[in-house]
Amino acid sequence: MASFLSNGNAPASDASTSEKQNQLPRSSSLSDCSTVVASPATPTVVPSRQLRTPHSGYHFDGSKRRFFEGWYLKLSIPEEKTSFAFIYSIEDPAFSGTLSEYDQREYGPRFPGAGAQVMEGENNYLFQCSSDTNMFWASKHELALGNTFVAHPGKSPPQGIISNEEFSARVEQGYQVSPVWHQGLLHDSGRFSNGKTMKSIRWAYSTRPIFGWGDVLATQKATAGWLAVLPVFEPHWQVCMAGGLSTGWIECGDRRFEFQDVPSYVEKNWGGTFPKKWFWGQCNAFNDSPSHVSLTIAGGRRYLPLTRSYEEVGLVGVHYEGKFYEFAPWKGPVEWEIRPWGYWHMKAWNTQYEVELIGTTKNSGCSILCPTESGMNFLCRDTFFGDMKLELWERTSTGTKGEVILSVTSDMAALEVGGGPWDSVWNHRSESSRVAKALLGLPIDVASLFSWFPSRTPPGL
Repeated sequence: MASFLSNGNAPASDASTSEKQNQLPRSSSLSDCSTVVASPATPTVVPSRQLRTPHSGYHFDGSKRRFFEGWYLKLSIPEEKTSFAFIYSIEDPAFSGTLSEYDQREYGPRFPGAGAQVMEGENNYLFQCSSDTNMFWASKHELALGNTFVAHPGKSPPQGIISNEEFSARVEQGYQVSPVWHQGLLHDSGRFSNGKTMKSIRWAYSTRPIFGWGDVLATQKATAGWLAVLPVFEPHWQVCMAGGLSTGWIECGDRRFEFQDVPSYVEKNWGGTFPKKWFWGQCNAFNDSPSHVSLTIAGGRRYLPLTRSYEEVGLVGVHYEGKFYEFAPWKGPVEWEIRPWGYWHMKAWNTQYEVELIGTTKNSGCSILCPTESGMNFLCRDTFFGDMKLELWERTSTGTKGEVILSVTSDMAALEVGGGPWDSVWNHRSESSRVAKALLGLPIDVASLFSWFPSRTPPGL
């Protein structure tokens, strides 16, 4: 999700966004609940870090077709053996409130709404929502978004990033996200219940990016390849920050968590159609790791609008010591065995490397909401307490495993299954055709191409 940094290769953002990003919060005392400690000294730019990913911005084009966009921010606190996920969504933003009879006849079912979910561990869940989509805002080309559910009396809701002090003065309930800053206060709306509900949560923390989606010193990649800029895959998906270090505090009920340099992660998805079935996993809190390691896995049965058909694709991404190891169907075979719950096993290889991982859990998981053709529904099951073993090898010229690059374990992996049906084990091997490999493998930097014509840059890129 993420435009975590600005750099010379990034598309130019509008002046108002750049101006607002210069107002990002600075550090202050940890004892003050409205502030965060150790904010970055340079809140908008981190020198020598080209971590801005494509598709950092808001992809809504103003049309009245079915559309959603969602952002997922995860933060793990190893010392407490717990994690938090903040999940923000906007659905059918061309409408707001209750649809008129004319709109219903003209456009069919629409489900306008702005939502915020928070999951902590497996026993705490919160969902706040509003059918008023006008209080949601997001930058078209940079990672910056927010929503005001309740403004303080006499105060106007923000429409861009503001200082943490001003946010606290104007927003009674809501949130704001920038490349390096995240704060908010939410109350459960009582609209939905999954049986595990927290009443409220408030937080503020800063983030220092480590990995985007690619080698640290290289141009960052679109997770689904350069063709993601075209309407050929839906929903689209982008890992914005595979790994970062966050510092700040979270208050959940009568518990307060204070943390410094804990691992965090950000991704997003968007589109007008919804996957039938998927799995996902992410871990950047490995035991006794010699360096920062981040693992992301995903697979799904997704819709291809151009051919009006579905395909099953999977992906494994590993970041380690500044290098990105990418395993995707256009690079080589990706195989998986995913059980309805409790077991995730993947193998993948390309011409240079091979990876294998096994994730398991005995926990029951937590149900969370996800977009569907009929609006938000509890069709997703997550855990933060997965056991994960990850191994990565060099591949020899004869196609066998060579030197071990990485072998690590964790008991804090995030694991997920969604959609369905999940009535049996899902075994599959995904590999692109020769033509698709050649097409997706073209070294096309779409963001750089549009930097020559910034006024023509598509929303989101």
